Amino acid sequence: MTPSLVFDLETIPDILTIRHLYKLSDDLSDEDVVNIAMYQRRQKVGHDFLQHHLQKIVAISCVLKTDEQLKIWSLGDEGSSEAELLERFYDGVEKYLPNLVTWNGTGFDLPVLNYRSLVNKVSSSIYFDMGENNSDFKWNNYLNRFHQRHVDLMDFFALYSGRNNASLDHISKLCGFPGKLDMDGGQVWKTYLDGNIKSIRNYCETDVVNTYLVYLRFLLIKTHINKSLYDDELQRLQKMLESLNETHWKSFIQAWQK
Repeated sequence: MTPSLVFDLETIPDILTIRHLYKLSDDLSDEDVVNIAMYQRRQKVGHDFLQHHLQKIVAISCVLKTDEQLKIWSLGDEGSSEAELLERFYDGVEKYLPNLVTWNGTGFDLPVLNYRSLVNKVSSSIYFDMGENNSDFKWNNYLNRFHQRHVDLMDFFALYSGRNNASLDHISKLCGFPGKLDMDGGQVWKTYLDGNIKSIRNYCETDVVNTYLVYLRFLLIKTHINKSLYDDELQRLQKMLESLNETHWKSFIQAWQK
C-alpha cells in the first residue's frame, strides 16, 4: 500500500518581503508593518488575508501512515528556519514517495510551498516533477489538481467548486471528531509575536490529526477500507495520542470522547 503523508502548514506574514514590496521604513515595528499590509489588503479586496507569496512557513506538521507505522510529528524544532522545514518536508517526500493528503492544500498549502521554495532556493526532484525526471509523474504527480498523488479533501468533497467549500473545523465536528480546540489560524500571528512557537506547532499537529481522521472516513466511504479496519485505525490513533502524554493531546482526546 502506498504510504500516505497528511500534512498542514502554519504561516505568518513575511515581514522582510512586505517591507521591501511596500517600501516601508525600517523604523516601523514588525507589527506595524503587518498592520499596514493588512489594511491595504482589506481596502483592496474586503479582507485582510495576505496573498500566498507573502506567507512565511513557521510550522509543518505531519501524519505518516505506512504498512509498518503511524507517526505524528512536527518537522524540525522551534528554532528551525523556513528553509530547514522545507528541506525536511521534501526529504520525507523523496524517502517515502507518499500520497499527500491535505485540507485545502490546492488552495493554500501547496501554492505556499511552491512560493517559499522559490524564495528559499529549496529544490526537490520528486515534488516538482511533472514527468521530466520520471515518466510516471507525467500522468500522476503532486501538482496537477485531479491526480492521486495529492488528495485535497476539501476540494474533493466540494466537487472542485469554491462555492461548496467547508472548513476543516466544521467537517471534523460533523463527523464526530474534535475539530478546533482553543486556537485557530487567525491567532497564529499574535501567538508568534508572543514568542510561543510551541503552541503554534501543537495547534498545527491537532489540525493535521483532524485531517487524518477525515481522511480515514474518506477511505471508508470510498470502500478503500472496511468498517472493521476503520474502527481499528481509530482505536490505534487514540492509543497513540494517549501514549504521547502531552497537554494538547489530552485536550484533543477529551474533546473526541465528548
